[in-house]
Amino acid sequence: MKEGQPFRPANPTETPGPVPTGPNPTSWKSSILNWSGALAAAALIVVPLWMLLSNPAVLGGHPALPTLLVAAVALGILWALILVRRWLLGGKQQRSGDISTWQLVRGIAGRLTVLGFVAALMWLSPFPHQPDRGKTVPANGPTATAPAGSRAVEDATSITLAPAGKATTGLVFYPGAKVDAHAYQDLLQPLADAGHLVVILKVPLGVSLLDTNQARAAMDRHPEIDSWAVGGHSLGGVSASSFAASNPDVSGLLLFASYPAENMADAQGLPVLSISGSNDGLSTPDKIAASKSLLPPTTTYATVVGGVHAFFGDYGEQPGDGEPGISRNEAQQQIVAESLRFMDRLRASG
Repeated sequence: MKEGQPFRPANPTETPGPVPTGPNPTSWKSSILNWSGALAAAALIVVPLWMLLSNPAVLGGHPALPTLLVAAVALGILWALILVRRWLLGGKQQRSGDISTWQLVRGIAGRLTVLGFVAALMWLSPFPHQPDRGKTVPANGPTATAPAGSRAVEDATSITLAPAGKATTGLVFYPGAKVDAHAYQDLLQPLADAGHLVVILKVPLGVSLLDTNQARAAMDRHPEIDSWAVGGHSLGGVSASSFAASNPDVSGLLLFASYPAENMADAQGLPVLSISGSNDGLSTPDKIAASKSLLPPTTTYATVVGGVHAFFGDYGEQPGDGEPGISRNEAQQQIVAESLRFMDRLRASG
């Protein structure tokens, strides 16, 4: 025994036992990742379910958005089950040094990305159709000659308004960004009642720029149509312009509060009608005037005095829009009359 050491009798039967320790608490880094993961998983479940169940325009629109929402819910449920399993069956607890700072930063970045994705899904929630039961927009404009009695046929990617008789002219219409395709049905119904075939597209995720060539499939389904016009509202008009510029078999372009993103001034033989509102806060009169150089010089311009952006469909008010100086019904009567004259001229020239 060395000097200074206390004497301890040897006990051959004594065996060293484990040093008693208390519960090993989960590290603060692990807690942050667990709780932020739970938040992200909950967001992936709750927000898409809310959109699916509360907004009829989601299930009534293009299947891309509900498919994406269902996939997000499934991912959120899977993530939540993994977290619950870890908490209930967790094995050994993580020590403070088990998770590095880099792992923490990477985990938080991944969760923030998921929350950003959920925010993008919320932004994609469409403006639903809000029919105005008090409207009296005429079903037959001043130049309508065909009898009423058109019928509506709907599928996953379009709403087709077919006239009672045989149609030789047609319009393929791109909705505005995030606007329910049904919001244009009442406004374009008079064109079908006047003998023109109308196809309103349901665009992917409510953004027509994701498939600017979507009008082609609609046109191919109706070989009986001799003359096709394409049109659109706001961003839908940008897509319609792009399609018309790259497809020489398009016979006309109808723009609702919209203008092209590319120069079409050399499309001399393409009839174009641009209808806008003087009080539009989005496609403002200044923007419409500045875009005139992009359209053919023969373009016809019509202004609905007092009209706003949201009057070109039935989906209620729109953030950023101007204050109307006219009723929705009065504005839409002018829009219908101008659109009918345009389509009737197209039929006469064809």
